Order: sequence, then structure tokens, then C-alpha cells
Amino acid sequence: MLEKVAWMNMLFDFYGVLLTERQKDYMDLYYCQNLSLAEIAVEFNVTRQAVYDTLKRAEHVLSQYEEKLGLVTKSTAERNKLTAAAAILEECENMENGGSVQQARKIIEEVLEM
Repeated sequence: MLEKVAWMNMLFDFYGVLLTERQKDYMDLYYCQNLSLAEIAVEFNVTRQAVYDTLKRAEHVLSQYEEKLGLVTKSTAERNKLTAAAAILEECENMENGGSVQQARKIIEEVLEM
């Protein structure tokens, strides 16, 4: 469940502006502020089922955007490569190693080409 929450939060960060106001509100309250479906329903004076349906539609829309655009996947890959480059450069600080510097440069160039 935690993995789904983290994934939905990342999708919401990237594509949330493309949702309707109601979908944004429900996503924020459910995934970011950790309110239950019942609590959201009370706040908006709707049924729990209405909240659930709206959240499911919003999740589907966000997933479709990611499937077509892949911004979250690309961002994650970039972050991983930059983290690897930073670790290599840290190694180089501790010992003069030209091969590691070249490897770090290659990783950074790959990220810049994305």
C-alpha cells in the first residue's frame, strides 16, 4: 500500500494540474493528507462511494498520462544516474582516479541527453 501511495503522490506531483478541481481536492486529501474516504465524503457532503469513484477516475487519468508521457519514469531514471555520478565523484575526491571521473562524466552526459 505504501508503494501505491508514493507512486500516486509522484504522479500527482507531475500531472495533478491536469485533473479537475474535485479530483485534485480528493487526491490531495486522500494521498497527501491521509484522510479516509468517509472523512472526505463528510467534508464535501457526498457519499463515500462518490469519493471512491472520483479517486479511481483520477488514478486512472494520472496513470494514463504517465503511460503516454513517462515523466515520472524519466525523472526517476535521471535521479538514479545523478546519484550514481555523485557517488563516483565522491570516490574520486578520496583518491585520484581518472577512470571514475570519466565514468561520472558519461553518466552526467546521459542525463543531459534525456
